[in-house]
Amino acid sequence: MTAPDPSSVRHDGPWRHVDVHSDGIRLHAAMTGPESADAPLVVLLHGYGTYWWTWRHQLTGLAALGYRVAAVDLRGYGDSDKPPRGYDGWTLAADVAGLIRGLGHDEAVVVGHGDGGLVGWATALIRPGRVRALITVGAPHPLVLRRAVLRDRRQRRAVLGELLADQLPRLAERRLTRDDGAGTDALLARRAGDFADDPEFARARRRYRRAAQIVPSAHCRLEYHRWAFRSQFRPDGRRFRRAMRRRTTAPVLQIRGTADPYVLPHVAARVPAGPPVEQAALDAGHFVHEQRPEETTAVIADFLRAHGCAPDA
Repeated sequence: MTAPDPSSVRHDGPWRHVDVHSDGIRLHAAMTGPESADAPLVVLLHGYGTYWWTWRHQLTGLAALGYRVAAVDLRGYGDSDKPPRGYDGWTLAADVAGLIRGLGHDEAVVVGHGDGGLVGWATALIRPGRVRALITVGAPHPLVLRRAVLRDRRQRRAVLGELLADQLPRLAERRLTRDDGAGTDALLARRAGDFADDPEFARARRRYRRAAQIVPSAHCRLEYHRWAFRSQFRPDGRRFRRAMRRRTTAPVLQIRGTADPYVLPHVAARVPAGPPVEQAALDAGHFVHEQRPEETTAVIADFLRAHGCAPDA
């Protein structure tokens, strides 16, 4: 089967597709809400194995409340550029900061799921002036997650086997793309848990399965996990961990699924030391924003309103 073209992820809908140059690469994003930079900007960062489409409900829901919303394909995904390197926390934070500036804003609300949530944490701590508020979905603070993988047997079992398998060159790429992306589909189904067969999520999984075959997307997404693992034993990893010990000045909300089999709920509820981090738990697996879209949008909107980030604030 012929590999799909990257532009195949530019699905039609009540959004517009834009290209933004940031940190030396081109990022693709789907946007809703006002075209001018007068409204507050919300940047949505997808997690591992998906792309901007995972935020389709929040794109429309938050725009209806007056926000300017951008759901981006992270570097290596969808129709964004796929360079051979740059999948470390420092560069990914610079990508997001550059995207915010490229859209004509000094700061934005950053919302991230899974790996995108970890990128959100990195952006808030490394480029704090660009993040007005941080909301993560299934993504505790990077040091909290690291500590849990090292010390919590259940969390280690949920994460470590896959992380180690991702380190294998070529074999890991083949695992994601074989049988027209069946490996990607199986991975997403495992993380969705009891919600994997929800009809709408099953349809979305077919799109993620297809997008996994865009060349060289499988290699690029694995580079996120390869850097995360290998940096633990290198000076750049120690430097990154020191940066993650900083305290964010932005308000933070962590949203978790009560039935998440990947980032276990008791781990997702943990918070770093420092300013208070607010919590919200919804009846969902790892993909809370897809499995409980209206509730997720409402929780986000209430949090932003409470912290003076609403369009009418």
